[in-house]
Amino acid sequence: MDGFINLKKLPDWTSHDCVAKVRRILQTKKVGHGGTLDPAAVGVLPIAIGKATRLLQYLPEGKAYRAIIRLGIETTTDDLAGETIYSEPASAVTIDRIRAVIPEFIGEIVQTPPMYSAIQVNGQRLYKLARAGEVIEVPTRLVNIHVIDILNWTPGDFPEVEVQINCGGGTYIRSIARDLGVKLGTRGVLAVLERNASCGFELPESITLEELETQQRAGTFIPIAPDRGLAHLPTITLLDADRVKFWSQGKRLPISELQLTPANSEPSGFVKVMDEQRCLGVGEIRQIEGENLLVPQTVLL
Repeated sequence: MDGFINLKKLPDWTSHDCVAKVRRILQTKKVGHGGTLDPAAVGVLPIAIGKATRLLQYLPEGKAYRAIIRLGIETTTDDLAGETIYSEPASAVTIDRIRAVIPEFIGEIVQTPPMYSAIQVNGQRLYKLARAGEVIEVPTRLVNIHVIDILNWTPGDFPEVEVQINCGGGTYIRSIARDLGVKLGTRGVLAVLERNASCGFELPESITLEELETQQRAGTFIPIAPDRGLAHLPTITLLDADRVKFWSQGKRLPISELQLTPANSEPSGFVKVMDEQRCLGVGEIRQIEGENLLVPQTVLL
């Protein structure tokens, strides 16, 4: 059983909880996920099973979120799960002011992750250091925010703005909520978070753990084929048994002898490797001694 699950995570489950539950349902140890989702958040959590766990590193990085940001409040965790450390009405904030500052959060920006996060510093998870009361400087990171669209605005003492955010991997939406509040002269927390797309998987096609268990008991569960998770990569198809054998042995293959799809693709970087029926893994096209070669990176056979 090798492939992916487009899992819809429900509230109060950690990403680790979901992996453990999938292991129990499918009775397999090889299970991993494609990006941590906060316990309070819901939405797409890509799950890999079997040999497909080795493909997680090649999934596309893009993610999309629907978020509700509440202004006038600050918490220790930058969402409503934490202890409130600031609460002052922010009724003076207007939607026009928000529209004016939103562009500052789009593009490649420097972001400081929340103290309560899974990032490691000196081998320790930040959230564990925070719980122990340790004060530590959180390392900043460069993240890419592609789109922030305002969906709804609810004025009041503690107004809320609902946004759609499309971004690259490693982005913390809690940090955007916090920093937007500061930019507006107040504070901000993440009130609601739904991930509606991640690593090429989208929310409308996702299934819950309960649905997965029902399908498994009925014998109808079929994982998403490994090649579907790699649909963003160019494809090289090995059309004869000898080349499949050479691939499985980790041998380099000349690109000139292989079928590349699309045919006009530039032969460089990572590619998905197929035979006529299945995904064989991921290779990298490299120029070695003047010749373009397919070099095996992850072999699934």
